[in-house]
Amino acid sequence: MNLENINAEKWIALATEYGLKIIGAIAIWIIGSWIIKKIIKATRNIMTKSDYDESLQKFLINLLSWALKILLIITLLGTLGVPTTSFAAIIAAAGLAVGLALQGSLGNFAGGVLIMIFKPFKIGDLVEAQGEIGVVKQIEIFTTKLTGLSNKEIIIPNGSLSNGNIVNYSTEGTRRVDLVFGVGYDSDIKKTKEVLMQVLSSHPKILETPAPSVNVMELADSSINFAVRPWCETADYWTVYFEVTEQTKQALDAAGIEIPYPHQVEIRKNA
Repeated sequence: MNLENINAEKWIALATEYGLKIIGAIAIWIIGSWIIKKIIKATRNIMTKSDYDESLQKFLINLLSWALKILLIITLLGTLGVPTTSFAAIIAAAGLAVGLALQGSLGNFAGGVLIMIFKPFKIGDLVEAQGEIGVVKQIEIFTTKLTGLSNKEIIIPNGSLSNGNIVNYSTEGTRRVDLVFGVGYDSDIKKTKEVLMQVLSSHPKILETPAPSVNVMELADSSINFAVRPWCETADYWTVYFEVTEQTKQALDAAGIEIPYPHQVEIRKNA
């Protein structure tokens, strides 16, 4: 009878001890889950007000959610009397191993985060980076996709993109078209400038402000080179470039102004 009483007391003591721990763990899980939801909601609101990129928001929210849940699980295990030191060591070792294995990918991820935070460009911008020129099609966490001028897809890793030079042609909204035309040394400089300026002033896509300019750029070996500098909307750059080049040739021909071309002189020595 005494043995039965002792066993009953042990079971009661164990039930009391672990029952309280289980109840405490359940309470911690409920309260912790509620706190995590509040933190996630507040973080999402802050990111939305700060105009964070949507893909970056989702990634950071998921990352924060998993980190808080892991912390909550470790806390629960500690409440139940399970040693958590070994779990922390395992998580740290796993994190180190993954970090070493994905070193390049983590660099691209970090670059993607920097691009999405500092926003050197946005979708639809015409940019030049890593030796490529194209319109930004998609900004992802690891890569950025451009549509090239010949309608090819260009994929650039964000690590190298964020560490290199980026030229954004769309930020200012307007671009200067740099053209050079050469005429013969017999040509009248004043008349040539008038003809070139007439081409610029008659083109509908060339802006009046900033005003276009025509200046003598160089006295070359066989030509007088003029720097022709019209301004246009970024979207009209190539239209202005090609049309002004064509119309300039037609205008110079109509005015009787020669466009010189390289001459090759062949010298033969008789044996």
